[in-house]
Amino acid sequence: MVRLISDDDVASLLDIESLLPVVREAFVKQGRGEVERPDRPHFPVGTGIVGDSPLGTGLVMPAYIHGARYYATKLVGVYEGNADRGLPTVNAQIALTEAETGLPAGFLAGTRITNARTGCIGGIAAAELAASSPVKLGIIGAGTQARWQARCIATATDVESIRVYSPSDSKDECADELESDLDVPATPVESAAEAVADATVVVTTTTATSPVFSGEALEPGTLVIAIGAYTSEMRELDRKTFDRADKTFADVPEEVAEIGDLLATDLGESDLVPLTDVLEDRVGRDNDREIIVVESVGSAVLDAATSEFVFERAVETETSEEVEL
Repeated sequence: MVRLISDDDVASLLDIESLLPVVREAFVKQGRGEVERPDRPHFPVGTGIVGDSPLGTGLVMPAYIHGARYYATKLVGVYEGNADRGLPTVNAQIALTEAETGLPAGFLAGTRITNARTGCIGGIAAAELAASSPVKLGIIGAGTQARWQARCIATATDVESIRVYSPSDSKDECADELESDLDVPATPVESAAEAVADATVVVTTTTATSPVFSGEALEPGTLVIAIGAYTSEMRELDRKTFDRADKTFADVPEEVAEIGDLLATDLGESDLVPLTDVLEDRVGRDNDREIIVVESVGSAVLDAATSEFVFERAVETETSEEVEL
């Protein structure tokens, strides 16, 4: 029997406060090498359906955390054109398999899980590395992940204010939603410079291929959390941001070294500090004037941990249905 967990089921089972320590522990185990995390292929898909250009990107992300009851395989589609269709840009499904027997255990709607664990990366980074509290949060990007980043950072820290920039009108809806959900003043602004000005934490959540703000605009002490770029073509941060940064952290240094943000600099894998070193108290912020960058490409290890968390809650509460394959 396989348990099918819908997006509505995931929404009823998932809460940020409970998930943050789960994601944190998964990061620690990844840093200690207590995981299996094969390379994740990403490839163009949809070529030949409408013309000769791809319509999106497909990814396959497997992972296993040593000692866990299940391993996870996530299938992802990233389609920028979905925004014009009123559909999510990122869609995912996750298969859980019993680690002891290899039998299928669950099939979960994975988009909300992806969004939640990615949001937790920002929440953990802000809790560990923000220079001061309360946080003045500037967000560039106004899609689903912008909302998750704000919610997770607000759960992990004390947020005083939020400014949201996007070139589209989505910034208005995003700001309204965040102010209502978080009871924190949230303002749509007309430029990236306005979003960054005086912010203590800046988050970029875009699919951009060129820098989305000027590093010159960063105030001393700013923490920059870059979430969007995960391929060599994608780029959110300019070279000046890295030149001014006192430290650059990465969730997966070997993969972050290959994204557009880093390829446009002289930095390589050896220049990146694993984010897990922060969680193990080996390194952190030295003073309140340091500019710190955290680059995240995401990790299937976090999907595995989050999926098992949701799956076990579903079993305990008898949420979702079971089917025979």
